[in-house]
Amino acid sequence: MVLFSATRSLNPQPLPFISFSHSISQPLTLPILTTPSKSHHFPSLQINCIDAAQPFDYESHLKNRYIQSTSLKIAIVGFGNFGQFLSKTFLRHHHTLLAHSRTDYTHLANQLGVSFYSDPNDLFEQHPDVVLLATSILSTETLLQQLPFQRLRRNTLFVDVLSVKEFPRSLFFKYLPPDFDILCTHPMFGPESGKTSWAGLPFVYDKVRIGSEESRVKRCEKFLDIFEKEGCRMVEMSCMEHDKYAAGSQFVTHTMGRVLEKFGLESSPINTKGYETLLNLVENTKGDSFDLYYGLFMYNQSALEQLERLDMAFESIKKELFGKLHQVYRKQLFGDKKKEGRDRRLAQKLLGNGSVTEPPSDNVRHDGS
Repeated sequence: MVLFSATRSLNPQPLPFISFSHSISQPLTLPILTTPSKSHHFPSLQINCIDAAQPFDYESHLKNRYIQSTSLKIAIVGFGNFGQFLSKTFLRHHHTLLAHSRTDYTHLANQLGVSFYSDPNDLFEQHPDVVLLATSILSTETLLQQLPFQRLRRNTLFVDVLSVKEFPRSLFFKYLPPDFDILCTHPMFGPESGKTSWAGLPFVYDKVRIGSEESRVKRCEKFLDIFEKEGCRMVEMSCMEHDKYAAGSQFVTHTMGRVLEKFGLESSPINTKGYETLLNLVENTKGDSFDLYYGLFMYNQSALEQLERLDMAFESIKKELFGKLHQVYRKQLFGDKKKEGRDRRLAQKLLGNGSVTEPPSDNVRHDGS
């Protein structure tokens, strides 16, 4: 809208320029207006551009469109320590986060920028693209039995981040509707090992059931892109393979960390690099709950075998040590007498009847000597 205003000036001086509010200045030839009075006056004319068009920010517009096209609405079920740890990175990638947990984390969620719902019905009515289970291994089945799946879109993607994989895979097939997508994952790091960076840390995943529609494939890829862009070492393998390898690495690691914690490992003024590694192992494992360790043992079929192998290895080392110690002890205790015995047996003579006779000693005098 352009507003024109004309006023008479007391001084009959022409104004050859008009000014706009957006610093636009242009010469303007003004006609001489006659008035009933005898003197002629030039009007003072001013133009104000009130609704001038603003410049369009294409860069900002394109950025917003890109964020909207790549962002997901992720519902985290189980907003404990690990769920909060993941949410901070998800938010950096401009994803919309919702959360639910048995404990009320409303205040903490608001500080992070996460919408918290104490009722899972309210959470699922928001129709998230992804439902991420970040619960404990022991409570997963009970939780799945209580979730209101009917309030979700029928092709929702379900993801777990449990430390075992075959167990949640079987639960998903048992309780989820058949149209839901399933992605089993295991970020093999936590709040301690991944507090500074995820670069180079392994992320294992198995696309158990992903629909063939392009939108569902892209949704799965968008979620995996979060970890890939953070620099994780992406490892795709089956749930069965994961549990086999994890029993030999993660379960053994947790077991040794807990054994050393019970042992009472403490720092000293002369720590070696190897000893520092053991102290770090204890530090990393003692922060995890015993429920997590028990879940690694209970719900991984290979864990019992690894525990038995550890026990056998420890017993073998003990036998080897005590065997060496026994030999040294016997040598110190019986070493000289044993040598005398061997020398004496070399001089013994075996008679025909099998009896043994001792040779005469040097200090025994014989007849005729």
